[in-house]
Amino acid sequence: MTRLRRQATATLVVAGVLAGGWLWLRDSSLVEVRVVTVRGAVGRDGQAIAGALRAAASDMTTLHVRPAQLRDAVRAYPIVRDLRVNADPPHRLVIRVVYYRAVAVALIAGRGVPVASDGTLLSGGAATADLPAVPARGAPGTRRLSDPSARSAVALLGAAPPVLLPLVQDVRRDGDGLHLGLRSGPRVDFGAPVGLEAKWAAAARLLADGRAAGASYLDVSAPERPVAGLFADGAPAADGAPTPAPAP
Repeated sequence: MTRLRRQATATLVVAGVLAGGWLWLRDSSLVEVRVVTVRGAVGRDGQAIAGALRAAASDMTTLHVRPAQLRDAVRAYPIVRDLRVNADPPHRLVIRVVYYRAVAVALIAGRGVPVASDGTLLSGGAATADLPAVPARGAPGTRRLSDPSARSAVALLGAAPPVLLPLVQDVRRDGDGLHLGLRSGPRVDFGAPVGLEAKWAAAARLLADGRAAGASYLDVSAPERPVAGLFADGAPAADGAPTPAPAP
């Protein structure tokens, strides 16, 4: 029994020495961060974002990286969605910056602000060319959309296939759900803001099918039974009463 106790004590001592050695090595200059490679920090705020990350990483080691501290360093830049951090001992740290993708321009109190699909309002560094405008209630300077209708609209745009997003002219929501206008194309009725990926897939199939050419509207509110139709008497898409035509 005494021998077993001695072995247990020796094991604990060795474990303590190893743990202490690891803690010393983890924060020692032998593995201090000396080279920080930042990838993906582009646009107007790219240099500032990269500089903030390098400064925050300067007191870290490759064995003791603190991702929360890095994220805090770029909290002032809403366009940053995430950071992917990889340590390359002994002295290199690689940080990949992941941006939000702007899907619309939110019009808040007369000011246009790029917005991501989850309602995050982005900095001016986000691309806004050819993005549809979405009117939104709220105060300037906020970080997220609070207007439910505007949030539904940007969620719809965020679910759009990338090849179709540039074709969108506007989005509106009323008692019948979400409606989307295409540039030189039909109105697309999505209905309730659920199942958006399936509804976009149905819309893409209709748009690619020649039999839907000339339709005034596409109704994909039930994506398993999409409809292409014409408004009565050639009325504008926003006002006319739909006359369903057979779906392709």
